Amino acid sequence: MQIKSLEDQVGLPLFDRRHRQLSLTTPGEYFLVYARRMLSTLKDAEDAMARMRGAQGGRLVIGLVSTAEYFLPRLLARFVQEHPGVEVQLVIGNRQSLVELLGRSDVDLAVMGRPPKEMETRAEPFAFHPSSVVAPANHPLAALAHVPPRMLAAERFIVRESGSGTRAAMEQFFRDQHLSPSIVMEVGSNEAIKHAVAAGLGISFLSLHTVHLEVASKELVVLPVDGLPMFRHWHVVHTSAKTLSPAAEAFRYFILEEGERFIDALYPELLVTASGTRAPVA
Repeated sequence: MQIKSLEDQVGLPLFDRRHRQLSLTTPGEYFLVYARRMLSTLKDAEDAMARMRGAQGGRLVIGLVSTAEYFLPRLLARFVQEHPGVEVQLVIGNRQSLVELLGRSDVDLAVMGRPPKEMETRAEPFAFHPSSVVAPANHPLAALAHVPPRMLAAERFIVRESGSGTRAAMEQFFRDQHLSPSIVMEVGSNEAIKHAVAAGLGISFLSLHTVHLEVASKELVVLPVDGLPMFRHWHVVHTSAKTLSPAAEAFRYFILEEGERFIDALYPELLVTASGTRAPVA
């Protein structure tokens, strides 16, 4: 009824209802652009009023890459305990979709591994982010003390979709090694990849934060590949042009202060060495 009422006000069909499917018409696509602008302006107005009140309340929209969902909700729970007046909304996607959300100001802050170069942003690192090659516990390479990267060329890889930070990190590693992995399956879910690897369908390159439980239960194993883990950083990101609301500024400060300590406690098998890198506990 609301859609029909909106179309009556506009005087044009906004949705195509053919073949029992709902899709936007050309006028609908144009209207969507202006609707997003209006919602963004409304959010800016809410933030401005919150700043004038000096309150630590209001609405906070956080975008995160799917890999970060293995720790961020728990960290966020602690933040909400300290700031009970903040209403939080999480938006989960891959890196590419998060960049688009930042560009449209649909999120206040984003938590991601590789900050965007497509726009002017403020990206601040708050914790290390290790990635490596994982395999079933009974994989032949798991019995070796060291796995030369060239041995991975014969393996079947199950990988994340193009546009994800994990896929970009994997491609960077193989470029550095002058190798081309044999990709047999592309999946847009870390959970689905872990199940596929455990079932013996192949091996994968994943964030070690995503496989913590499976490695602890010996369902999966991190292969001792020379040159891995690859160490990147987790970043909290917002566009340079955006003035943060009190709630967003409070969360930014919180994650910069508490993020690394929290992740260390959550993943105690990863140590910070004197050089500032991390490695699995022997």
